[in-house]
Amino acid sequence: MIERKEKEKRLQQRAKVIWMTGFSGAGKTTLASKLEEELFKRGYVCFVLDGDIVRAGINRNLTFTDADRIENIRRIAEISKLFLESGIITINCFISPTNEIRQMARNIIGDVDFIEVYVNSPFEICEKRDVKGLYSRARKGEIKDFTGIDSPYEVPENPDIEVMTSGIQVEESVNRILDFILPKIGFEE
Repeated sequence: MIERKEKEKRLQQRAKVIWMTGFSGAGKTTLASKLEEELFKRGYVCFVLDGDIVRAGINRNLTFTDADRIENIRRIAEISKLFLESGIITINCFISPTNEIRQMARNIIGDVDFIEVYVNSPFEICEKRDVKGLYSRARKGEIKDFTGIDSPYEVPENPDIEVMTSGIQVEESVNRILDFILPKIGFEE
């Protein structure tokens, strides 16, 4: 098998997992899409993994119980590790609500390859952005174990970078992330 180093050399990039965490509606997927676009313009090969997409496919058999949330993140971390071995930068958008779950993902992926991005937006704003109607359904009891309503979210203790998504433009948040990650993904022989 061809080693990761050789794949990174071919792609002229260092593979990393950029793990975006935050409430539903915080802007994780919006930032990830724009970040992917900006990295692609610069010649980087990326792949975005998003909660809705993963739960519609590989994790469709999982619910939102604590045990299933752990399994959801475990599977995503293992998939991300495969992308790393392929030399690809992976941008993950998952609520991943507890420090323990995020630490598990970091342990699977490896500390040196894991970049935790706390996408910080006040809960009230996330609920107002509720484009999918999830918060209102959770408040009516139609969705159980919904993060922020009847399931907790633990603010990251030591994220690698924190970006606010309320009161600033998407581009400004993406530029902050780019400033942080570009030195880490640039290829030098």
